[in-house]
Parts: sequence; C-alpha cells; structure tokens
Amino acid sequence: QVKLVESGGGSVQAGGSLRLSCAASGYTVRRNCMGWFRQAPGKEREGVATSDSDADIRYVDSVKGRFTISKDNAKNTLYLQMNSLKSEDTGVYYCAAARYGSCDYGMTFWGKGTLVTISS
Repeated sequence: QVKLVESGGGSVQAGGSLRLSCAASGYTVRRNCMGWFRQAPGKEREGVATSDSDADIRYVDSVKGRFTISKDNAKNTLYLQMNSLKSEDTGVYYCAAARYGSCDYGMTFWGKGTLVTISS
C-alpha cells in the first residue's frame, strides 16, 4: 500500500523559507515521477513542481527561481525547498506520486496535504 506523508508546513512571514518533506512508503521515490501540488483558498489545485525518474524537473512559472524540488533516495523522501515566500504561496501543499517514471500520465497517489500560510 502506497502512503505519502507530508510535513514541514507552517506559518511564516513573506520573504521567509520553508522546507516540505514527503515520506513515501510502499513506493520507490527514485524510480518514479513525483511532484508537489497546491491549492489556495477558493482556487483550483495547481501543479508546483515535478521530478521524474530521469531527474527531469519542471516548475510552474510563479515559483521558478524560488522553489527547489529534490529527492533523497536513501530516505525515500521528496522535498520542496521554498524560499522568498510570498502571500500568494499560501495554500495546502500536496505530495503526489505517479505509477510510472514519466510524469506524462498524471499522478495516482496523493498525500493528505500540509498547510502553508504566508503573512505579509
């Protein structure tokens, strides 16, 4: 059974940093596409960053240069380092995992989310 557990959310002021973690069990982080998604209040969920089995990494334009997605294969954990945070980064952040190495087929497994609140 695949389980994804996010941690690291919290409340910080604009300009601050947070690092989100997603611990995976029943699933091999290294072999598959994984990503971070977020849902702001009153908005639809959007993709933030993805990393596939070839370490091809993609970001939504609004976080480029500020967020970094990475995998720790030894810990079987996905991370999202978030710097220079803005109020518009506020939302629930979800870890997601695909069945395949490619991210082209969408995500199948989802964590329960962790709340990030940025105050201006």
